[in-house]
Amino acid sequence: MDDGGNLLIVIALLPFIGALVPGVMIRAGRNACASFTAVPTVLALVLLMVHAPAVMSGEVIQTRIAWLPQLGLEATFFLDGLGFLFACMILGVGLLIILYARFYLSGDDPMGQFYTFLLLFQGAMLGIVLSDNILLLLIFWELTSLSSFLLIGYWKHLPEGRQGAKMALTVTGAGGLAMIAGMLILGNIVGSYNLTDILEQGELIRASDWYLPALILILLGAFTKSAQFPFHFWLPHAMAAPTPVSAYLHSATMVKAGIFLMARMWPALAGTDAWFYIVSTAGLITMVMGACIALFKDDLKALLAFSTVSHLGLLTMLLGFGTEAAAIAAVFHIINHLTFKAALFMTAGIIDHEAHTRDIRRLGGLRTLMPVTFVIGTVAALSMAGVPLTNGFLSKELMLEEASHTAWAGRDWLVPVFATLGALLSVAYSFRFIAHVFLGPVRDDYPSKPHDPGFGMWASPGFLVVLVVLIGLFPVVAEPIVNVAASAVTGHETHAHLAIWHGFTPALYMSMIALIGGTILLALYAPLDRGWLALPRPEAKAIFDRVVEGIAGAARWITEATHNGAISRYLAIFVFATVLLGYAAWSGGGMAPVTRPLLPIPPVAAIGWLLLTVGALSVTLMHRQRFRALIVIGIIGLMISSAFVYLSAPDLALTQISVETVTIMLLLLALHYMPKDTPAESSVMRRARDAVIAIGAGAGVGLLSFAFMRRDVDTISDYFLANSYKEGGGTNVVNVILVDFRGYDTYGEIIVLGIAGLIIYALMEALLSGPAGRRLRNTDFSEDRSRDRHPLMMVVSTRIMLPIIVMVGVFIFLRGHNQPGGGFVAGLVIAIGLLTQYMASGFAWTQARQRFEYHAMIGFGVVIAGLTGCAAWLWGLPFLTSHFGYVHWPPIEEFELASAMAFDLGVFLTVLGAVMLMLYSLSRIARYAGETVNTEPMDYDPSDRVRQIREES
Repeated sequence: MDDGGNLLIVIALLPFIGALVPGVMIRAGRNACASFTAVPTVLALVLLMVHAPAVMSGEVIQTRIAWLPQLGLEATFFLDGLGFLFACMILGVGLLIILYARFYLSGDDPMGQFYTFLLLFQGAMLGIVLSDNILLLLIFWELTSLSSFLLIGYWKHLPEGRQGAKMALTVTGAGGLAMIAGMLILGNIVGSYNLTDILEQGELIRASDWYLPALILILLGAFTKSAQFPFHFWLPHAMAAPTPVSAYLHSATMVKAGIFLMARMWPALAGTDAWFYIVSTAGLITMVMGACIALFKDDLKALLAFSTVSHLGLLTMLLGFGTEAAAIAAVFHIINHLTFKAALFMTAGIIDHEAHTRDIRRLGGLRTLMPVTFVIGTVAALSMAGVPLTNGFLSKELMLEEASHTAWAGRDWLVPVFATLGALLSVAYSFRFIAHVFLGPVRDDYPSKPHDPGFGMWASPGFLVVLVVLIGLFPVVAEPIVNVAASAVTGHETHAHLAIWHGFTPALYMSMIALIGGTILLALYAPLDRGWLALPRPEAKAIFDRVVEGIAGAARWITEATHNGAISRYLAIFVFATVLLGYAAWSGGGMAPVTRPLLPIPPVAAIGWLLLTVGALSVTLMHRQRFRALIVIGIIGLMISSAFVYLSAPDLALTQISVETVTIMLLLLALHYMPKDTPAESSVMRRARDAVIAIGAGAGVGLLSFAFMRRDVDTISDYFLANSYKEGGGTNVVNVILVDFRGYDTYGEIIVLGIAGLIIYALMEALLSGPAGRRLRNTDFSEDRSRDRHPLMMVVSTRIMLPIIVMVGVFIFLRGHNQPGGGFVAGLVIAIGLLTQYMASGFAWTQARQRFEYHAMIGFGVVIAGLTGCAAWLWGLPFLTSHFGYVHWPPIEEFELASAMAFDLGVFLTVLGAVMLMLYSLSRIARYAGETVNTEPMDYDPSDRVRQIREES
């Protein structure tokens, strides 16, 4: 890493950090909000300038933060000439947009929200141009789509704003998905996901069989983002955004992301016929088509939006040529397009802001009413047209020069002709912008009396127009940045010689044709416009809407056909698909030869297998009788526990027995309020189908298990056995795995368990507060209740057993690190003791004596476990790394203390709290059903029975 590389991380993060500020500072006023929004942009720009001398001398600044290097996941950034140019554009124009938006947005617009979205978008764009890891670049790429969605749809009350945002997100998001696949292919070809490594392996990539798929997928991402044909239609609809957004997206950021990507990937992907024909053809078509549509648009922003499409096509075409001169021309035009297009969009915003219309047909004569705006807009439009002594003229000349030397499919005339046509149309719509908006007589029917705005609104476009003239008159000032950026594009040092006059060249003649032809087109605009309106042509928005509606309709049909609310159907589809995939994998071969002989089957194992088989069949046959099925399930669970004991797995056996006991008890309590039998809902044919699928799935799992057990398989069990005591300080390998080696998994599992308990509580809350709760309160259960529902023997025995159970639970908890046990099992054991109290003495009696809040117990458990894991950071160790030691306190013998005990305590509290919260949720049904609180060990008075007998006799 070069010195100062860490500043790149700060530069990339500053806009995201700054996005936290506008929402707060808007309370201090609009000026304070705009000022504090500008601070992170200014700081990032200053830090970027710190690297300017090194970058301009040809150095590459790099920084790398390893995250998951085994998977190629690293936060790596680098800054070269191309990244420096785009970062300057993003931050520089961003600063101007912040100033412009302060005066453009009305008092009714939520300015804090706008600036927040703007900084998020700015950060995403910076991440793209500074990323050195393609996976990181992909993350920022998608962030630009999401943040631009928020910006384009900022005016949520406008249907066109919502439509434009949806269209932009759909198109660019789909292209982003394709680009992800292409980038992953590149990383697989090179064996690295770092861009610097990929760019050095151009020959390897181009020689790969996967080159063409990768190229097409990556270009899909670039074309959709930069609005290339046939994905151009989304960009003009993005003009529904506020003008500051349009100026930012169309000049320096969003749409330039695809151009940046093509320029960045040039060393790896360019230089082939596929690159030339795909990229240059798409660019040429987009250039001509966008210019033609722009000429006939009456909305100022629509005209400028399609002109952006055209100029993006110009840049794409240049990059597609694949020559050094074309790269220089593309880089130079990126700069020039930035200056005049941002200025033009801000000019259109000023006109809309003051005249209250963007309709060119309702404008004209603004030259005298808005002289400052007229100068700014005219100079910028002349640059867009490529008129001499403007920067647009210089880069247009370079483009035409390269086009004049380019042949397409052996035809030398085709590219020059269409490039000249695109330039001609560009002149026509640029001159129309000037003539139909500023020239002509002053009208008396403006929606609002136009006048120049204050300095705050025209300062930003005015500054950009100064750059237009400065570069146009003194192109040498742009040479250093053009050279260093073009060198980064081509992969070798370039030498651009920018000048106003290059002699009598084909480009000069083509430019003259364009200027003269564009002027003629403007003179013939009225009849041409009538012909254009009469010409049948497809409407992109209508096509997009129909495609989206078709896809949505197909998705709706599939959803309604497959998601009918029957879980049996979902399970059948899932299991059937799994069986098919398993069969395909099995039939593919590749199985290792058998290495393990069959073992003799002891009688005990055979009996156990037979009982399990009978139990499974019994559950299947008796599943409609809920109580019987539950009893059989409990027997199966106990048999599995016995199998664990037989196979010398006491930890698993203890856990299985505890879980089985708790779940059976909870289900028994739940069944008390449910019908004894379930209704028959499946037809005979459906049951037959389900039986076939189930047998196939069971047979597949059985065969797979049998195949694994007959072959030697490498596992990590030896590692755990060897390091359990040495690294984790415990001899109980299972517990050490749970609290140390895979403690993060356990931490996630207890969080899920706690969430499950809270969800059950919430569902019960909703259930009992609705119609079901009212029915419970209005139902008389007195006839259904047992006269001896809390037997004295059960009450007394459970109360005697409770302290013993608690002691056993504590014992299991304390011994868990070295002997079978642990926090999970201990929590279940104590939960069983508490469950028996509920069953013996009743819900209300037991709940009245509750001393601990179960919600808090879950929370404390998760917090304790999390803090235990975080404590490892204090010693510079990974999360949840266990620390242990041995202590000798006379007269107690030496014993071990491990930090894992604190983590286990969190597991214990979470498990106990979750189980008891589930039970508490069920107990609420009993209270709604009118259960009384016991005041005595048993609630049945024998004298009542004697009195009843006497009355009956």
